[in-house]
Amino acid sequence: MITKSPSQTFPGAHWAACKDKSAYGLTDAVEQAARAALDALETSSFIAVAGGEVLFDYGDTSEVSYLASTRKSILSMLYGKYVEAGVIDLGATVADLGIDEAAGLLEIEKTATLRDLLISSSGVYFPAGSPGGDTNGVPERGSKAPGSYFHYNNWDFNVLGAAFEQFTGKSVFAAFEEDFAGPLALEDFDPKRQRMLGYRDQSRYLAYHFFLSGRDMARLGLLMSRGGRWGDRQLIPADWVRESTSMHVVARDMARPKPRVAGYSYLWWIPQVPEGKSWWQGAFVAAGHFGQFILVLPALDMVFVNRRAVTDEQAIGRNQGSFTEELPTVTMPKFLDVCDIFADACAG
Repeated sequence: MITKSPSQTFPGAHWAACKDKSAYGLTDAVEQAARAALDALETSSFIAVAGGEVLFDYGDTSEVSYLASTRKSILSMLYGKYVEAGVIDLGATVADLGIDEAAGLLEIEKTATLRDLLISSSGVYFPAGSPGGDTNGVPERGSKAPGSYFHYNNWDFNVLGAAFEQFTGKSVFAAFEEDFAGPLALEDFDPKRQRMLGYRDQSRYLAYHFFLSGRDMARLGLLMSRGGRWGDRQLIPADWVRESTSMHVVARDMARPKPRVAGYSYLWWIPQVPEGKSWWQGAFVAAGHFGQFILVLPALDMVFVNRRAVTDEQAIGRNQGSFTEELPTVTMPKFLDVCDIFADACAG
Protein backbone atom coordinates (compact mmCIF):
# COMPACT_ATOMS: atom_id res chain seq x y z
CA MET A 1 0.00 0.00 0.00
CA ILE A 2 1.26 3.46 -0.88
CA THR A 3 1.13 5.77 2.15
CA LYS A 4 2.52 8.91 0.55
CA SER A 5 2.60 10.02 -3.03
CA PRO A 6 5.96 9.59 -4.80
CA SER A 7 6.53 13.30 -5.40
CA GLN A 8 5.66 16.40 -3.40
CA THR A 9 5.73 19.37 -5.71
CA PHE A 10 3.83 22.63 -5.57
CA PRO A 11 2.10 24.23 -8.55
CA GLY A 12 3.56 27.41 -9.99
CA ALA A 13 1.56 29.91 -12.00
CA HIS A 14 -0.41 26.97 -13.43
CA TRP A 15 -1.07 23.42 -12.36
CA ALA A 16 1.17 20.77 -13.92
CA ALA A 17 -0.24 17.50 -15.18
CA CYS A 18 0.93 14.38 -13.39
CA LYS A 19 3.93 12.98 -15.22
CA ASP A 20 3.49 9.37 -14.10
CA LYS A 21 -0.18 8.60 -13.52
CA SER A 22 0.56 4.90 -13.23
CA ALA A 23 2.44 5.63 -9.98
CA TYR A 24 -0.95 6.46 -8.50
CA GLY A 25 -2.71 3.50 -10.01
CA LEU A 26 -4.54 5.56 -12.64
CA THR A 27 -5.24 3.19 -15.50
CA ASP A 28 -7.62 3.70 -18.42
CA ALA A 29 -10.14 1.52 -16.60
CA VAL A 30 -9.96 3.62 -13.45
CA GLU A 31 -10.33 6.85 -15.42
CA GLN A 32 -13.29 5.47 -17.35
CA ALA A 33 -14.98 4.39 -14.12
CA ALA A 34 -14.49 7.86 -12.64
CA ARG A 35 -15.85 9.62 -15.72
CA ALA A 36 -18.89 7.35 -15.79
CA ALA A 37 -19.56 8.06 -12.11
CA LEU A 38 -19.26 11.83 -12.65
CA ASP A 39 -21.43 11.72 -15.77
CA ALA A 40 -24.20 10.27 -13.58
CA LEU A 41 -24.00 13.22 -11.14
CA GLU A 42 -24.81 16.92 -11.40
CA THR A 43 -21.09 17.69 -11.24
CA SER A 44 -19.91 20.70 -13.24
CA SER A 45 -16.23 20.09 -12.62
CA PHE A 46 -13.97 17.78 -10.64
CA ILE A 47 -10.25 17.70 -10.05
CA ALA A 48 -8.00 15.10 -8.42
CA VAL A 49 -4.53 16.20 -7.29
CA ALA A 50 -1.77 13.80 -6.27
CA GLY A 51 1.70 14.81 -5.20
CA GLY A 52 0.94 18.42 -6.10
CA GLU A 53 0.08 17.64 -9.71
CA VAL A 54 -3.22 17.17 -11.54
CA LEU A 55 -3.96 13.48 -11.76
CA PHE A 56 -7.40 13.86 -13.34
CA ASP A 57 -9.83 16.62 -14.24
CA TYR A 58 -13.39 16.81 -15.50
CA GLY A 59 -15.32 19.78 -16.81
CA ASP A 60 -14.12 23.36 -16.59
CA THR A 61 -12.07 23.62 -13.39
CA SER A 62 -11.42 27.33 -14.08
CA GLU A 63 -15.12 28.23 -13.73
CA VAL A 64 -15.69 30.52 -10.76
CA SER A 65 -18.78 29.73 -8.72
CA TYR A 66 -20.45 29.99 -5.32
CA LEU A 67 -18.86 27.95 -2.52
CA ALA A 68 -21.85 27.89 -0.15
CA SER A 69 -20.77 26.37 3.19
CA THR A 70 -17.32 25.41 1.96
CA ARG A 71 -16.58 29.02 2.97
CA LYS A 72 -16.58 27.89 6.61
CA SER A 73 -13.54 25.65 6.26
CA ILE A 74 -11.68 28.53 4.59
CA LEU A 75 -12.43 30.71 7.61
CA SER A 76 -11.01 27.98 9.84
CA MET A 77 -7.81 28.11 7.78
CA LEU A 78 -7.66 31.89 8.14
CA TYR A 79 -7.99 31.72 11.92
CA GLY A 80 -4.77 29.71 12.31
CA LYS A 81 -1.96 32.24 12.23
CA TYR A 82 -3.92 34.82 14.21
CA VAL A 83 -4.65 32.30 16.97
CA GLU A 84 -0.98 31.30 17.12
CA ALA A 85 0.09 34.96 17.26
CA GLY A 86 -2.32 35.65 20.12
CA VAL A 87 -4.35 38.09 18.06
CA ILE A 88 -7.47 35.89 18.31
CA ASP A 89 -8.43 34.39 21.67
CA LEU A 90 -10.59 31.29 21.21
CA GLY A 91 -11.61 31.55 24.85
CA ALA A 92 -13.24 34.94 24.28
CA THR A 93 -16.98 34.86 24.81
CA VAL A 94 -19.80 36.41 22.85
CA ALA A 95 -20.19 38.84 25.76
CA ASP A 96 -16.47 39.70 25.73
CA LEU A 97 -16.78 40.69 22.08
CA GLY A 98 -19.93 42.74 22.60
CA ILE A 99 -21.82 40.54 20.15
CA ASP A 100 -25.58 40.87 20.50
CA GLU A 101 -28.74 41.02 18.46
CA ALA A 102 -31.35 43.77 18.28
CA ALA A 103 -33.85 41.45 19.97
CA GLY A 104 -31.23 40.54 22.58
CA LEU A 105 -29.28 37.36 23.31
CA LEU A 106 -29.91 35.37 26.50
CA GLU A 107 -27.33 35.57 29.26
CA ILE A 108 -26.41 31.89 28.83
CA GLU A 109 -25.95 32.45 25.10
CA LYS A 110 -23.49 35.24 25.78
CA THR A 111 -21.18 32.78 27.57
CA ALA A 112 -20.45 30.88 24.34
CA THR A 113 -16.76 31.04 23.37
CA LEU A 114 -15.26 31.22 19.90
CA ARG A 115 -14.12 27.63 20.35
CA ASP A 116 -17.75 26.62 20.99
CA LEU A 117 -18.71 28.37 17.75
CA LEU A 118 -15.91 26.63 15.82
CA ILE A 119 -17.41 23.24 16.67
CA SER A 120 -20.95 24.45 15.99
CA SER A 121 -21.90 23.94 19.62
CA SER A 122 -22.54 27.49 20.79
CA GLY A 123 -25.93 26.86 22.36
CA VAL A 124 -27.14 29.99 20.57
CA TYR A 125 -30.27 29.27 18.56
CA PHE A 126 -31.03 32.78 17.41
CA PRO A 127 -32.22 32.80 13.78
CA ALA A 128 -29.23 33.01 11.44
CA GLY A 129 -28.79 35.84 8.98
CA SER A 130 -28.29 33.44 6.07
CA PRO A 131 -29.68 30.08 4.86
CA GLY A 132 -27.78 26.80 4.91
CA GLY A 133 -27.93 25.75 8.55
CA ASP A 134 -29.94 22.87 9.96
CA THR A 135 -33.46 24.19 10.51
CA ASN A 136 -34.81 20.84 11.73
CA GLY A 137 -34.96 20.03 15.41
CA VAL A 138 -33.65 23.40 16.54
CA PRO A 139 -33.44 23.31 20.36
CA GLU A 140 -35.31 25.85 22.43
CA ARG A 141 -33.23 28.92 23.16
CA GLY A 142 -31.40 28.66 26.48
CA SER A 143 -31.91 24.89 26.67
CA LYS A 144 -28.30 23.85 25.97
CA ALA A 145 -25.14 24.97 27.69
CA PRO A 146 -22.52 26.34 25.28
CA GLY A 147 -20.08 23.64 24.20
CA SER A 148 -22.38 20.78 25.16
CA TYR A 149 -24.53 20.15 22.08
CA PHE A 150 -23.80 20.12 18.35
CA HIS A 151 -26.31 21.88 16.13
CA TYR A 152 -25.28 23.10 12.69
CA ASN A 153 -26.35 26.74 12.91
CA ASN A 154 -25.21 29.46 10.53
CA TRP A 155 -25.43 31.98 13.36
CA ASP A 156 -22.24 30.45 14.77
CA PHE A 157 -20.39 30.60 11.48
CA ASN A 158 -21.44 34.14 10.60
CA VAL A 159 -20.46 35.42 14.05
CA LEU A 160 -17.05 33.73 13.66
CA GLY A 161 -16.53 35.94 10.60
CA ALA A 162 -17.49 39.05 12.56
CA ALA A 163 -15.21 38.05 15.44
CA PHE A 164 -12.31 37.47 13.03
CA GLU A 165 -12.73 40.98 11.67
CA GLN A 166 -13.03 42.49 15.13
CA PHE A 167 -9.83 40.84 16.39
CA THR A 168 -7.70 41.32 13.27
CA GLY A 169 -8.97 44.63 11.95
CA LYS A 170 -9.18 43.02 8.51
CA SER A 171 -12.18 41.89 6.51
CA VAL A 172 -12.40 38.15 5.90
CA PHE A 173 -11.95 38.77 2.19
CA ALA A 174 -8.95 41.08 2.57
CA ALA A 175 -7.27 38.55 4.85
CA PHE A 176 -7.95 35.77 2.34
CA GLU A 177 -6.41 37.81 -0.46
CA GLU A 178 -3.34 38.66 1.61
CA ASP A 179 -2.80 35.31 3.35
CA PHE A 180 -3.84 32.82 0.66
CA ALA A 181 -4.78 34.21 -2.76
CA GLY A 182 -1.44 35.96 -3.24
CA PRO A 183 0.95 33.38 -1.73
CA LEU A 184 -0.83 30.46 -3.41
CA ALA A 185 -0.99 32.31 -6.76
CA LEU A 186 -4.68 31.58 -7.19
CA GLU A 187 -5.39 31.73 -10.92
CA ASP A 188 -9.01 32.82 -10.95
CA PHE A 189 -9.50 34.82 -7.76
CA ASP A 190 -11.40 38.07 -8.20
CA PRO A 191 -11.73 40.13 -5.00
CA LYS A 192 -14.76 41.92 -6.45
CA ARG A 193 -16.71 38.62 -6.63
CA GLN A 194 -16.51 38.00 -2.86
CA ARG A 195 -19.40 39.44 -0.87
CA MET A 196 -21.46 39.53 2.31
CA LEU A 197 -24.94 38.09 1.86
CA GLY A 198 -27.94 37.37 4.03
CA TYR A 199 -31.19 38.45 5.60
CA ARG A 200 -30.52 41.90 7.02
CA ASP A 201 -33.86 41.96 8.84
CA GLN A 202 -33.19 38.69 10.71
CA SER A 203 -29.72 38.98 12.26
CA ARG A 204 -26.96 41.55 12.50
CA TYR A 205 -24.46 38.93 11.33
CA LEU A 206 -24.43 38.04 7.66
CA ALA A 207 -22.48 35.41 5.74
CA TYR A 208 -19.10 36.01 4.09
CA HIS A 209 -19.51 34.21 0.76
CA PHE A 210 -16.67 33.12 -1.48
CA PHE A 211 -16.76 32.63 -5.24
CA LEU A 212 -13.77 30.56 -6.39
CA SER A 213 -12.78 28.10 -9.10
CA GLY A 214 -12.27 24.38 -8.61
CA ARG A 215 -8.59 24.53 -9.44
CA ASP A 216 -8.05 27.32 -6.89
CA MET A 217 -9.96 25.35 -4.26
CA ALA A 218 -7.55 22.49 -4.96
CA ARG A 219 -4.64 24.78 -4.02
CA LEU A 220 -6.31 25.44 -0.68
CA GLY A 221 -6.72 21.70 -0.19
CA LEU A 222 -3.09 21.04 -1.08
CA LEU A 223 -1.99 23.67 1.44
CA MET A 224 -3.87 21.76 4.13
CA SER A 225 -2.55 18.40 2.93
CA ARG A 226 0.99 19.76 3.35
CA GLY A 227 0.35 20.83 6.94
CA GLY A 228 -0.06 24.51 6.09
CA ARG A 229 3.25 24.74 4.20
CA TRP A 230 3.55 26.13 0.67
CA GLY A 231 7.04 25.80 -0.76
CA ASP A 232 9.34 27.28 1.86
CA ARG A 233 6.57 29.27 3.61
CA GLN A 234 4.46 28.13 6.54
CA LEU A 235 1.20 29.92 5.72
CA ILE A 236 -0.87 28.15 8.37
CA PRO A 237 0.73 26.94 11.63
CA ALA A 238 1.18 23.17 11.50
CA ASP A 239 -0.25 22.84 15.02
CA TRP A 240 -3.40 24.64 13.87
CA VAL A 241 -3.80 22.34 10.88
CA ARG A 242 -3.64 19.35 13.24
CA GLU A 243 -5.97 20.86 15.85
CA SER A 244 -8.48 22.26 13.39
CA THR A 245 -8.85 18.94 11.55
CA SER A 246 -8.90 16.65 14.60
CA MET A 247 -12.17 15.17 15.83
CA HIS A 248 -13.91 17.49 18.30
CA VAL A 249 -17.50 16.24 17.95
CA VAL A 250 -18.20 12.57 17.24
CA ALA A 251 -21.15 11.56 15.06
CA ARG A 252 -22.92 9.70 17.88
CA ASP A 253 -23.26 13.02 19.70
CA MET A 254 -25.00 14.63 16.73
CA ALA A 255 -28.79 14.64 16.70
CA ARG A 256 -28.71 14.42 12.89
CA PRO A 257 -25.43 12.80 11.76
CA LYS A 258 -24.61 12.86 8.06
CA PRO A 259 -23.99 9.68 6.04
CA ARG A 260 -20.29 8.69 5.88
CA VAL A 261 -19.42 11.32 8.51
CA ALA A 262 -17.51 10.30 11.66
CA GLY A 263 -17.57 13.73 13.27
CA TYR A 264 -16.80 17.41 13.13
CA SER A 265 -13.74 19.53 13.74
CA TYR A 266 -13.19 23.30 13.50
CA LEU A 267 -15.52 23.93 10.54
CA TRP A 268 -14.35 20.74 8.79
CA TRP A 269 -16.24 17.43 8.53
CA ILE A 270 -14.36 14.23 9.39
CA PRO A 271 -15.29 11.31 7.10
CA GLN A 272 -15.60 7.75 8.32
CA VAL A 273 -12.67 5.40 7.75
CA PRO A 274 -14.04 2.49 5.69
CA GLU A 275 -13.05 -0.95 6.90
CA GLY A 276 -9.69 -1.98 5.51
CA LYS A 277 -8.94 1.49 4.11
CA SER A 278 -6.49 2.98 6.60
CA TRP A 279 -5.54 5.71 4.12
CA TRP A 280 -8.75 7.51 5.11
CA GLN A 281 -7.28 8.12 8.57
CA GLY A 282 -6.71 11.84 9.07
CA ALA A 283 -8.97 12.85 6.17
CA PHE A 284 -11.18 15.94 6.33
CA VAL A 285 -13.83 17.52 4.10
CA ALA A 286 -15.11 21.01 3.37
CA ALA A 287 -18.73 20.71 2.28
CA GLY A 288 -21.11 23.20 0.70
CA HIS A 289 -24.70 22.99 -0.48
CA PHE A 290 -25.47 21.81 -4.03
CA GLY A 291 -22.17 19.86 -4.25
CA GLN A 292 -19.18 22.07 -3.37
CA PHE A 293 -16.52 19.86 -1.78
CA ILE A 294 -12.83 19.72 -0.93
CA LEU A 295 -11.56 16.38 0.36
CA VAL A 296 -8.03 16.14 1.75
CA LEU A 297 -6.42 12.71 2.15
CA PRO A 298 -3.09 13.50 3.85
CA ALA A 299 -2.04 9.82 4.02
CA LEU A 300 -1.93 9.76 0.21
CA ASP A 301 -1.17 13.48 -0.30
CA MET A 302 -4.27 13.61 -2.46
CA VAL A 303 -6.86 16.38 -2.81
CA PHE A 304 -10.24 16.19 -4.55
CA VAL A 305 -12.59 19.03 -5.46
CA ASN A 306 -16.13 18.79 -6.79
CA ARG A 307 -18.16 21.72 -8.09
CA ARG A 308 -21.83 22.00 -8.91
CA ALA A 309 -21.91 25.43 -10.53
CA VAL A 310 -24.34 28.00 -9.12
CA THR A 311 -24.70 31.36 -10.82
CA ASP A 312 -24.08 34.57 -8.91
CA GLU A 313 -27.73 35.49 -9.41
CA GLN A 314 -28.89 32.19 -7.92
CA ALA A 315 -26.49 32.52 -5.00
CA ILE A 316 -27.48 36.10 -4.24
CA GLY A 317 -31.18 35.30 -4.60
CA ARG A 318 -30.90 32.28 -2.32
CA ASN A 319 -29.20 34.32 0.38
CA GLN A 320 -31.74 37.12 0.14
CA GLY A 321 -34.82 34.91 -0.01
CA SER A 322 -35.78 35.71 -3.60
CA PHE A 323 -34.61 32.40 -5.13
CA THR A 324 -36.23 29.39 -3.48
CA GLU A 325 -35.97 26.78 -6.24
CA GLU A 326 -34.07 23.72 -5.03
CA LEU A 327 -31.26 23.03 -7.50
CA PRO A 328 -30.01 19.50 -8.22
CA THR A 329 -27.35 18.52 -5.71
CA VAL A 330 -24.30 16.29 -5.47
CA THR A 331 -24.33 14.71 -2.00
CA MET A 332 -21.26 14.08 0.12
CA PRO A 333 -21.57 10.26 -0.08
CA LYS A 334 -21.73 10.42 -3.89
CA PHE A 335 -18.69 12.70 -3.97
CA LEU A 336 -16.74 10.43 -1.62
CA ASP A 337 -17.67 7.42 -3.74
CA VAL A 338 -15.94 9.04 -6.73
CA CYS A 339 -12.90 9.91 -4.60
CA ASP A 340 -12.79 6.27 -3.47
CA ILE A 341 -12.18 5.21 -7.05
CA PHE A 342 -8.90 7.15 -7.14
CA ALA A 343 -7.85 6.51 -3.56
CA ASP A 344 -8.38 2.75 -3.87
CA ALA A 345 -6.33 2.70 -7.07
CA CYS A 346 -3.55 4.75 -5.47
CA ALA A 347 -3.41 2.70 -2.29
CA GLY A 348 -3.97 -0.70 -3.85
